[in-house]
Amino acid sequence: MGGDVLRWSEYRSMPWRNGGGTTREVASGTVRATPAPAESADGFDWRVSVADVDAGGPFSSFPGIDRVITLVEGDGMVLTVDGTPQPVGPLSPFAFSGDAATDCRLEAGAVRDMNVMTRRGRATAQVRIVAVAAAEVAETACAAGETLLVMAVTEGIAVGGPDMQETALGRLDCVRHEGPGVLTLGGEGAVAEIRITAAR
Repeated sequence: MGGDVLRWSEYRSMPWRNGGGTTREVASGTVRATPAPAESADGFDWRVSVADVDAGGPFSSFPGIDRVITLVEGDGMVLTVDGTPQPVGPLSPFAFSGDAATDCRLEAGAVRDMNVMTRRGRATAQVRIVAVAAAEVAETACAAGETLLVMAVTEGIAVGGPDMQETALGRLDCVRHEGPGVLTLGGEGAVAEIRITAAR
């Protein structure tokens, strides 16, 4: 499957589970033919979203979910996870359990963060920030059975591949690719590379 371009302007907006803010869903899916557990009201094995955090306060509880949060706008925040403070700086992915009691303190005003959630025992995620330099074209490969999402966290990024023409991405636009293939990254800036695989 070639790369699908997902645009910020088209992401679906929804309230947080605890009603404390809003999030925009980038993409979600399942990794196996068998449905998610019946107790899962959300029905996803994985989900990528972008949340606006305008004030400190508790995070929603997501039992059975592993989370990776990456600050994509703003100067920083401190997450207190089960009583332990964890500073989270810009573009520094931080993994924690959705089961944990988590509270957020903003360090310097509102922030926007990217959330990657995976259902424990069914899917796993790896998130890393990749710098893209103007003088060279970078590549990122997707393996069989893997879902790869590449989100522009700065302006000035273009993504191409064997099944898609090079496409300019606005900030927080994303390309989703399923299965074997290679995406090329051009321009100058940075992307978040998100890999989703079935849990072993």
